[in-house]
Amino acid sequence: MHSQIKIKNKMANVKNLKKDINYVLGDIIEAVYLFEITTTGKPTTETNALIDEAIAAFDTLITKVNAKKVADKKAHFKQINIELEQTANQLISKINGLQ
Repeated sequence: MHSQIKIKNKMANVKNLKKDINYVLGDIIEAVYLFEITTTGKPTTETNALIDEAIAAFDTLITKVNAKKVADKKAHFKQINIELEQTANQLISKINGLQ
């Protein structure tokens, strides 16, 4: 019974990590759309590039989460969290730099 609880907790952590990736990058894409609406009213080359970058980051991070052959899962998921934070900060900086 105890090992089943650990598995469920691990599964919940993976599920939460996937949700975090989805929400964070989704919010960033939403911020780009809000910028478009409040400025030009339409997509620009820069905003399209930011959206593409966010989608690519999403795909990369989800692929890493779904990796099966990982020696140290705890360290692996911790690194994914760090990458998510770094990517989000970079994208936010780029959004803030839009004019």
